[in-house]
Amino acid sequence: MEEAGVNKKIEETTKKKNRTSWKSILGGDILATDFFRRQVRLLVLIMVLIIFYIHNRYASQQQQIEIDQLKKELIDIKYDALTRSSELMEKSRQSRIEDYISSKESDLQTSTNPPYLIK
Repeated sequence: MEEAGVNKKIEETTKKKNRTSWKSILGGDILATDFFRRQVRLLVLIMVLIIFYIHNRYASQQQQIEIDQLKKELIDIKYDALTRSSELMEKSRQSRIEDYISSKESDLQTSTNPPYLIK
């Protein structure tokens, strides 16, 4: 009869231990259960993968920001190159060169004969 009473008390204490309450979760007692002890490697692997995922996401966002900045800079450089090209074209036109030469009061004139004949 005493054994039955002792067995009942053991069963009641194990049932109480098997139940999870907010207190056991917040207190960290849940981490001492057999399930978590057996799955420690898996949990560590999952945490490492989560950290790796977060790092990859952050690095990807930084690269996207850098790509956007470089695209804006490339557009600005293209516009500058176009402006310089048009200025050079305007300054190197034959009429501008003729005006520049004639303003210097020199005897140079534009040739009316072609440099070579095409037959």
